[in-house]
Amino acid sequence: MTDAPRLVVFDVDGTLVDSQAGILAAMDAAFGRAALPVPPRGEVLGIVGLSLEVAMARLVPDLSAQDHARLAGWYREAYAGQRAREDVAMTSPLYPGAREALQALHGEPATLLGVATGKSARGLDVLFEAHRLSSFFVTRQVADHHPSKPHPSMLRAALDETGVAPRDAVMVGDTEYDMEMARAAGVRAIGVGWGYHAPVRLRAADHVVGRFSELPRAISALWEAA
Repeated sequence: MTDAPRLVVFDVDGTLVDSQAGILAAMDAAFGRAALPVPPRGEVLGIVGLSLEVAMARLVPDLSAQDHARLAGWYREAYAGQRAREDVAMTSPLYPGAREALQALHGEPATLLGVATGKSARGLDVLFEAHRLSSFFVTRQVADHHPSKPHPSMLRAALDETGVAPRDAVMVGDTEYDMEMARAAGVRAIGVGWGYHAPVRLRAADHVVGRFSELPRAISALWEAA
């Protein structure tokens, strides 16, 4: 096992928290405001993790870029309205075992934790405040400052900020976009089976776990195999 610093980067929606209720409600509001049919639930959850304009282009490819931007703006407004009205910790709950896994990894002296998410900085701040997660993470990469996943920009920035080499980093996520981003950055990847993409879509992962309790051991196995 290497003595060099190690970095574990987490996706958020579908990996750490189950935010699908809020995502679906905001998408309903945005498409309703545009007088467009709301895409099926599976299609909406299938684009979680992409930046909003890219996600809208996937959902309604026949619309113009201007329309995609308008839909994205309406989605943001609806989601922000939900945050103001509701208890975020209740509407976007942590998955079972998430906090315990974060605590275990955070307690390892050589392990640093980070986030790479399609959320905005404001959305991530609100979520982390609600769940008291801020102290776990030394680097946070958000959609405001990067191209959409699976572009490797978020992971490259996290590596630069922490000084960790790609071989000593791992990405943990629930979508194929997370796995492809990791591959593009030269980082290993662990998929989680409880999120918004079925495990069969996580083909680029080095390993897929079915429960959070399996994650620390899966990460240790990657370090030992390096």
